[in-house]
Amino acid sequence: MGTTAPKTQPTSASVPDYLAALDPPRRRDEAQAIGALLETITGHPPILWGTSIIGFGTYPTKTGPWPRLGFSPRKANHVIYLMDGFTGQADLLARLGKATTGVSCLYVKKLADVDMDVLAEMARRSWAMMAERHPL
Repeated sequence: MGTTAPKTQPTSASVPDYLAALDPPRRRDEAQAIGALLETITGHPPILWGTSIIGFGTYPTKTGPWPRLGFSPRKANHVIYLMDGFTGQADLLARLGKATTGVSCLYVKKLADVDMDVLAEMARRSWAMMAERHPL
């Protein structure tokens, strides 16, 4: 049996339009700030994957390409996808502020609850680790 492509695929939808349509305004403003931060760190334009993931760069997986770094502005919280997980990031997690983690997901309810400089460094480390594992 072969592998199937993931349901979530890159689209040609406008990321600025997607972000501008988010409600409430705080969610929209914070999502735009996260997007600008990740675009600055990666040097890659944002791409809307599926209906709600904004990804930067890609790397190969068994089922097809996936974003190297990304986020999703969900209603309950912003999910920031650090695809290398949190190995080597304990020092930063301790200083980040109010957030929770999953395997490669960082959940932030409000950007005011986290140190944006620490978040930026976490994203930089994740991007660098992914570049080591999967050279650009």
